Amino acid sequence: CVHGRDLHYRPDSQTPIEETVRAMNYVIDKGWAFYWGTSEWSAQQITEAWGVAERLDLVGPIVEQPEYNLLTRHKVESEYLPLYTNYGLGLTTWSPLASGVLAGKYSKGMIPVDSRFALENFKNLANRSLVDDVLKKVNGLKPIADELGVPLAQLAFAWCAANPNVSSVITGATKESQIQENMKALNVIPLLTPAIMEKIEAVVQSKPKRPDSYR
Repeated sequence: CVHGRDLHYRPDSQTPIEETVRAMNYVIDKGWAFYWGTSEWSAQQITEAWGVAERLDLVGPIVEQPEYNLLTRHKVESEYLPLYTNYGLGLTTWSPLASGVLAGKYSKGMIPVDSRFALENFKNLANRSLVDDVLKKVNGLKPIADELGVPLAQLAFAWCAANPNVSSVITGATKESQIQENMKALNVIPLLTPAIMEKIEAVVQSKPKRPDSYR
């Protein structure tokens, strides 16, 4: 997946989208890649890229890399909806554990102030009640994982992978044993029956409102 010239894997506001589309097709024409994709682009930017590609008879982006987990769902489940059918867009999602909080490692409602989750996700929150709400949801997911006989992290991984628009999930690992544990989430996907999914939704209550269709 090629992300253009942005070293932080985000859209480069200083580079015209047409230039990015042309550059990525140069890479393809050279045989250095077969396809290209984006990371954290908006639906509007991806649509614009495809408009350029179709006008110039070039290859448009076929994959996007957004954040996606049980707590962060708007882009994947709402904003990008037209892109899946219009362009066959696939997703390589990141942060399935929401920086670790969905692994259940922050027990008894405590998040260390110097932890990665606190630094990355709570720096803009105005009050503790929002933090407590997140941890309440995580604690509510634990009995569901116990019912399935799996670790909470594997449940979170499997939930992401079960989305039919998700091509792959970036799990992240620093040890071989972690990779092996993460891969066991594949065995959890068949356990996510409609009844289990309803239980999960009842706990997290994070499903975005689907956009109105005028077709």
